[in-house]
Amino acid sequence: MEAWIWIPITIFAAFFQNLRSALQKHLKGKLSDSGAAYVRFLYALPFVLSYLIALKYVSDTPWPTPNIKFLLFCTIGGICQILFTVLLLWMFSFKSFAVGTTFSKLEIVMVALLGTIILSDTLNGYACVAIAISAFGLIVLSLGQSKISVANLVIGLKDKSTAIGLLSAAFLGGSVVFFRGASLSLETDSWLMAATFTLAISLVIQSSIMSLWLALLEKGEITRVLANWRLATAVGVAGSLASMGWFTAFTIQNASYVRALGQIELLFTFFVTILVFREKVTAMEYIGTALIALGIFLILLKG
Repeated sequence: MEAWIWIPITIFAAFFQNLRSALQKHLKGKLSDSGAAYVRFLYALPFVLSYLIALKYVSDTPWPTPNIKFLLFCTIGGICQILFTVLLLWMFSFKSFAVGTTFSKLEIVMVALLGTIILSDTLNGYACVAIAISAFGLIVLSLGQSKISVANLVIGLKDKSTAIGLLSAAFLGGSVVFFRGASLSLETDSWLMAATFTLAISLVIQSSIMSLWLALLEKGEITRVLANWRLATAVGVAGSLASMGWFTAFTIQNASYVRALGQIELLFTFFVTILVFREKVTAMEYIGTALIALGIFLILLKG
């Protein structure tokens, strides 16, 4: 396996994540926030399972044998991803949600910290600088998009939304690290099988948890999710392709590098905003995007 293969796979994942997010916006008003989140798990599952079975018989790779660590990491990672979604939605109910949203962008820092603590993944000084530049760029970009000043950001440090934003970033970072740990814990020579098997089991766990959640707390929402199957299927296809890319890249490379490069998704969005929608962009957004691009360039240079 070539050392650089994780780079095009990550870009592939970022592109389809951007597409999934765009498609998912069309579900707004048709489903609750939880229902829209449920779609990304439930409708991606059949495509991932089909790909897993095809991979098994085309490559003639033996099924990996799940172990306790694998199942534990898949479960914790799946719950972390769900909690991230719930916290992010809750944060929007606060008047100062823009400040919290800004701090939720620090996921790549959380991935680096948690990866070191949980998986003993190491980063050299060069990588730390590149990630720090990208993280700072995310903050600046978010400030530009939300139209809040640096002074308001500092004042907002004591708001509840700030704590929720940081916690949501920690849960998202945790999901990435635990999914990588689950994949690495499998005894198989195929990194592609390890990644796909981990994704499939994680989606089964997440779909089960969300099904129980909606059945108990949001009566009728599962029916609405099924009734909107056409658009939900498109979300599932894009989501499954994005997840396949992310999980494969996490299995091959340190998750910090992957998530740092994954910010290229924001560059896609930025250029679409300017070139397609012809929207005005603030100076802060230009600066933030430039910093993110610099961080990505440094990752690619040494990654």
